[in-house]
Amino acid sequence: MSENEIKHKIDQLVEELNQHNYNYYVLARPTISDQDFDFKLKELADLEMQYPDLQHPDSPTLTVGGEVTKEFQTVVHKWPMLSLGNTYNEQELLNFDERVRKAIGDHFEYVCELKFDGLSISLSYEEGKLVRAVTRGDGTKGDDVTSNIKTIKRVPKVLKKGDYPATFEIRGEVFMHRAAFEKLNNERIANDEMPYANPRNFASGTVKLQDSAEVRRRPLDCFLYFVYSDKNPYKTHWESIHKAEEWGFHVCEHTSLCKNIDEVLKFINHWDKERFGLSYDIDGIVIKVNSFEQQQELGFTAKSPRWAISYKFKAERVETILESVSYQVGRTGAVTPVANLKPVLLAGTTVKRATLHNANEIERLDLHEKDSVFVEKGGEIIPKIIAVNKELRQEDSAPIIYPATCPECGSNLIRQEGEAVFYCPNDEGCAPQITGKIQHFVSRKAMNIDGLGDETIELLYRKGIISHISDLYTLHEKMDLLKNLERFGEKSISNMLEGIERSKQMPFEKVLFGLGIRYVGETVARKLAQHFKNIDSLRAASLDDLITADEIGSRIAESIIRWFSDDRHVEQLEKLRTAGLHFEVEEKTRMLDSSKLSGKTFIISGVFANYSREELASMIEGNGGKILSSISSKLNYLVAGENMGPSKLQKAEKLNIPLISDEELIKMIES
Repeated sequence: MSENEIKHKIDQLVEELNQHNYNYYVLARPTISDQDFDFKLKELADLEMQYPDLQHPDSPTLTVGGEVTKEFQTVVHKWPMLSLGNTYNEQELLNFDERVRKAIGDHFEYVCELKFDGLSISLSYEEGKLVRAVTRGDGTKGDDVTSNIKTIKRVPKVLKKGDYPATFEIRGEVFMHRAAFEKLNNERIANDEMPYANPRNFASGTVKLQDSAEVRRRPLDCFLYFVYSDKNPYKTHWESIHKAEEWGFHVCEHTSLCKNIDEVLKFINHWDKERFGLSYDIDGIVIKVNSFEQQQELGFTAKSPRWAISYKFKAERVETILESVSYQVGRTGAVTPVANLKPVLLAGTTVKRATLHNANEIERLDLHEKDSVFVEKGGEIIPKIIAVNKELRQEDSAPIIYPATCPECGSNLIRQEGEAVFYCPNDEGCAPQITGKIQHFVSRKAMNIDGLGDETIELLYRKGIISHISDLYTLHEKMDLLKNLERFGEKSISNMLEGIERSKQMPFEKVLFGLGIRYVGETVARKLAQHFKNIDSLRAASLDDLITADEIGSRIAESIIRWFSDDRHVEQLEKLRTAGLHFEVEEKTRMLDSSKLSGKTFIISGVFANYSREELASMIEGNGGKILSSISSKLNYLVAGENMGPSKLQKAEKLNIPLISDEELIKMIES
């Protein structure tokens, strides 16, 4: 290759790898496997070694992780949180062992640890009390997530008496057990929220939530595995982690002290087979030189310690036959293809089905009937087809064609611009959508109506007794029909009607969530209720009005506008209002901190480094100010953060509305 071609290749790899780092560390939504990332990183490192003059100052070979998110205070790590070099085969591990021997001789031990698939965290303790929890971030600085980490039961807030240093840090991994992940992810799917791909992403996304009450509702766990202190009283890593366990930290019981590389390889081979019996995901083994003195002698590269390395397991993959593709219609009309497979053993379980995601995935795979397919279950809980063995394809096999009509009601499917999913628009006449909406409305996180299980709702729909959520509130008028149903005794009918009556006391945010508007999950419903206060203000809101609300983007805003533009939905709202449901936030009397902002109106827009929008809104209202829902001549101040929408900025400038920062707002309150 010419020098120009080499420069172009390096530029391309740097841009691609930096984007993958951002997806992984900041968005918690990786779009490439760890192994593919490491191969690309090695390709870049080899090119930079040959052509050092072409190395970028921001090359991912010189940095760790991604950028720091804006929602939390940034904290500089006292000891950098470096990443580990990765190996994928025995020979690379033997090469690592040889490098260590050349540097420090033959007299040393290794500590082998499971490599947890979670979010790295650093906990700081002073006099036995947890004072700070910080994410890895970019390796030199991370996000202060102390309030969220304090909700994890396994993380001690105060240590029992012990011989620990007065100040120290302990590093570890926050993760989620698979059973908890599956339960919570199923709830997200039922609420029409985007599911997480795996427990690691769910744990990472949870730690970065701004609402610690929501974090507390999600069962996170944490293993701790490395102690840092200015005056380390211990000679070995093995000794220090056992001391950490004595102090009350959750230390993994499967860590092992190995005398040589042969014992390390035995440990790796054991857990390559046994990892599927764990309740949590691991993606490899971490190998560390045990002696702290020898660790110091080996030192560091710009990115990684020379005394530690990780061995990454290959994702489990099997080959089987695609027997058919079926299509499921969800309560929002989304049509999801599912591959039905010839049963095969994968990662310790028998797999019969695999996700195909959407029409694009079927096209990408070039899937045909009776294809021999490769199925993988790595970090993903749900198996997925990753490729087709086209050498075994039958000559007469027909390609899989994604349907143009709904498999349930026959309506023509539609796809919104920029979306991968096809939808059935017949939400008033498609059976799975109708029953799904009612099941969602009565669910625990929405209206929480007892006595109305999924089967009961499907039975009532089949018998023509209900076809909308509003019909629930007229069931007391249909006692004769209810009594004639099988397994419906007077007691069960009474319990059901009492549950429906009690639901009239549920707050506006629960009712809004229960309506089942696409993309309006539990959290979004709460934000909308807090911002707009009542259903009429929400219904009247424009696109610009909607995106001024906290965490409401254009996709959610457009979905809300579409929903309210359907007269049938408005008709349902009026029936529910007549039935006595709450469509307005009950304002609670609040003692003001001051009246310094009395008579002044504000809108908060963008992202702020030190405060959430909710915190700023609370400060404004607590000091007598008022939050408006849209920009108009009545607005006194626009509190502007980063990434504010250009349309809001233009409108504010046109009306000569002053833009102030969060710092200027604080000064107004404190002056």
